[in-house]
Amino acid sequence: MSQIPAALDGVVVLDLSTVGPGSRCTRILADYGALVVKVGAVPKAGAKQTTPAFWAYSGNRGMKQVRFNLKDDAGREAFLKLCETADVVLESFRPGVVSRLGIGPEDVRKRNPRIVYCSTSGYGQTGPASQWAGHDINYLAVGGFLHTSNRRGDGGPPIPGATVADSAAGGMHAALAIFAGLARREKTGEGEYLDVSVAEGVLSLTSLYVDQHLATGAEPGPGHDVLTGRFACYDTYEARDGKWIAVGAIEPYFFANLCKALGCEQWAERQLDDAVQDEIRASFREAFATRDRDDWVVELAPADTCVAPVYEIGELVRDAQFEARGTFGEAVHPEAGRFRQLAPSFAGMQRSADPVPVPDAAVTDTEDLLAKAGLSTAEIQALRESDVIA
Repeated sequence: MSQIPAALDGVVVLDLSTVGPGSRCTRILADYGALVVKVGAVPKAGAKQTTPAFWAYSGNRGMKQVRFNLKDDAGREAFLKLCETADVVLESFRPGVVSRLGIGPEDVRKRNPRIVYCSTSGYGQTGPASQWAGHDINYLAVGGFLHTSNRRGDGGPPIPGATVADSAAGGMHAALAIFAGLARREKTGEGEYLDVSVAEGVLSLTSLYVDQHLATGAEPGPGHDVLTGRFACYDTYEARDGKWIAVGAIEPYFFANLCKALGCEQWAERQLDDAVQDEIRASFREAFATRDRDDWVVELAPADTCVAPVYEIGELVRDAQFEARGTFGEAVHPEAGRFRQLAPSFAGMQRSADPVPVPDAAVTDTEDLLAKAGLSTAEIQALRESDVIA
């Protein structure tokens, strides 16, 4: 039986990003079958080149890479030559940079009007904050995510461990927009320009609270409702062995089951009574402290209580559920050899039975891809000799 073609089979993506939302986006596109070509700069002569152990990270798995000097006319022309047969260009420079380099959406679309050109930035291409530098925590801050999360011990907003803004508000946001752009192109025959703002993506993640405020004037924050820590039924509790358990028993039925299992039946009818939340939490803490985390999970998780273990990274990679689902696969690097890493994890992505190659940072596909784009051997040699490509 033949394998179903990947969703983006045949789609070519030129990725000018290095880290952050852009790279998260193209990881998604590659896992749906697109050929992603990472476009980097030519190393400077005499400069010390660092090669951190990013081979272990799944970001560049299965991708190709080219290096151009985009500040040189010939290097810019070589990049635009690749654009002629590409489907998507993604960039994450500060707003205005690609246009100054001559590789902006207007330049690329002159060569290929079917291109879907996506710019990812912290705050968008326009507006008073468009030139601000930032990282994940900044976008979570301006989008209300930090404010609506439970405070840390000193009263300040928390520092999330996961890069929620880069991954979801930025990377997934951009990938979804590109999917839509490609689908729209099938109807119109024309490409388009996509201006992805990570901060606006965070607004989508906090829309429950944003919409509530706009409609009612309410001021959501820590302890405002169920999802922000107001009630004991949605919280974390420490077990006897010092490990933690997450409780999400929002529905009365689940809460009643949990109360019964913990020997706290007296609270089953008072789930949302603000006057007794401290007492409920105290009872739950006392109960959970009598047994180890995993013992509780074995009993409670199958019993309709909405309980799960708070895993450390070293634990989750050994979890039986993830193992049964084939969530982790193998990759291979020219120097590091074979190692495990997170496999394509979204629905509809295809997983390889063989180790997926991770490119060596020192080796590029520049000449091969330029030849396929139509440049002659002599033209490619001239570019190489003038240090325009690497």
